[in-house]
Amino acid sequence: MSSTQPGRADADPERVASALSTAGFVRLCARPTGDALAAAGLLARALRDRGTPFHVRTTRDGSVPAGDGTAVALGWDAPDAQSVRGEDRPLSVVAASVVDALGAEPDPVVGLAGVVAAEAVPGGAGSGALLEEAERRGAVRRRPGVAVPTADVADGLASSTLLRLPCSGDPEAARALLADLGFPAEPDDDAHRRLASAVALDATAEAPPRATEAVERALRPYATPTGPFETLGGYADVLDAVARERPGVGVSLALGADAARADALECWRTHAGTAHGFLDDPTTGRYDGVFVVRVDAEPTAVPALATAARLARDYRSPEPVALVVARVADGGDEADGAGDDAVGGAAAAAAAPDADADVSAALAAAADATGGDATGDGRRGDARFDGDVQAFVQAFREAVQP
Repeated sequence: MSSTQPGRADADPERVASALSTAGFVRLCARPTGDALAAAGLLARALRDRGTPFHVRTTRDGSVPAGDGTAVALGWDAPDAQSVRGEDRPLSVVAASVVDALGAEPDPVVGLAGVVAAEAVPGGAGSGALLEEAERRGAVRRRPGVAVPTADVADGLASSTLLRLPCSGDPEAARALLADLGFPAEPDDDAHRRLASAVALDATAEAPPRATEAVERALRPYATPTGPFETLGGYADVLDAVARERPGVGVSLALGADAARADALECWRTHAGTAHGFLDDPTTGRYDGVFVVRVDAEPTAVPALATAARLARDYRSPEPVALVVARVADGGDEADGAGDDAVGGAAAAAAAPDADADVSAALAAAADATGGDATGDGRRGDARFDGDVQAFVQAFREAVQP
């Protein structure tokens, strides 16, 4: 079993910078999250500018993969690496401090995208300097409306995972919503305000109270006129999707490769469709402190469970912790008769900020009880397991209780 717990404090930027400044080769090993990938992008850009060779990869393991050079673990305490943690701040903010300590300038848009992916607001959680620099450069501009990555607003609304709407996963329904609002092809601020009001109402109409706060993160976005996507929130949404689905594309994106944009958007649409699909008609159960969503999933859909858990926490769960657990069928080879007989399980959990629960520890305990492994931080995590889904749910419920 592998698991991660939050570090007791953020990493010392000076210590990490000192190790990187003398490294001949650096291996950046990030957790598969948008914040960790943004942090990796910030460090990789600084290393590239210094002429230091590097390699970036994502990992769920408790230790960094073996290799030469200086290893940096982004998102957990690794015994065999320099560790960049984000106990009190997003990882991208800590990484920006490391870049500063190296005498370089962190890209503020990449850093702020990581901040949003960490569920913080631009300028908050220690990111004030990044926001000030982005505004000084003219790289961000606050405007009314909704945070989506594309100029096609219907596309953005249908595939956004910052929101859970009646039109989520359905571009035609999103286009119908815009038509009902009379949303023009070239919207002005008033049109953006009307859209934001409608979205806020739709997102919170049948949702728990915390949805009101969650939807605010998607409203009044920062436009990014020089960035790869239309808004910071949209950038974060795409970055989080590719971190889980296609980290190689995410690395290219975080490094500023324009060619990665189209692949990243396609990945984001697929990821969002799968995550929202999990919540369209699931089997649910409400327990003391935990809201459980049970689904079936193909192996290729497993990366979307973490996003579904976050959406369930914000827009479906009456309890402070949401657990999405899947029976995962290995399609196998029909010719050899294996088919769906080979079955495992996967799960993801998300806790509200005020929840008195460490979901990564609970996932690790449940995975241990059912023959699997888990990873995450205190508020979000995921697991793989071999045992019965009900046994996993029971073990998680027992472990998550304060």
